[in-house]
Amino acid sequence: MPAVTIALEHPRQAQVARLLELSDAYAASLYPAESNHMVDLSSLEQPGVSFFVARRDDDIVGCCALVEAGDGTAEIKRMFVDSEARGLKVGKLLLQALEARAGELGYTAIRLETGIYQPEAIGLYKAAGYVERPPFGDYEPDPLSLFMEKTVRQAA
Repeated sequence: MPAVTIALEHPRQAQVARLLELSDAYAASLYPAESNHMVDLSSLEQPGVSFFVARRDDDIVGCCALVEAGDGTAEIKRMFVDSEARGLKVGKLLLQALEARAGELGYTAIRLETGIYQPEAIGLYKAAGYVERPPFGDYEPDPLSLFMEKTVRQAA
């Protein structure tokens, strides 16, 4: 089985756009529009965003972004793994890459918002040491959202 590789890449790629569309459709199938907090492709191209791509051979099978918040923390956005690649630990590899990058950049914490109907994502984050917290930034309390955070270990 081909290995999965994770690398910083530019988000404006056809296969990334396809993954973002799949992510949007998946979220729309679970939550009303007001509970979906997606960022668009142009937002992923901004300074302060580290965008990661997971590849298996030449195929992009997952992606995620680490978005600087401006207060010494960063937020995980657009974490998504193609259903064809589930079970290959792509999400775990992406999360490890994000955390390493956060340490390199000197962030103190990584935060995220995810939906309550995504037990696989919640399990991934909890297993990696993320803990529940109140809403942060511009988020309002939402019974369909779960907010989490993890303190970042600084790079040596």
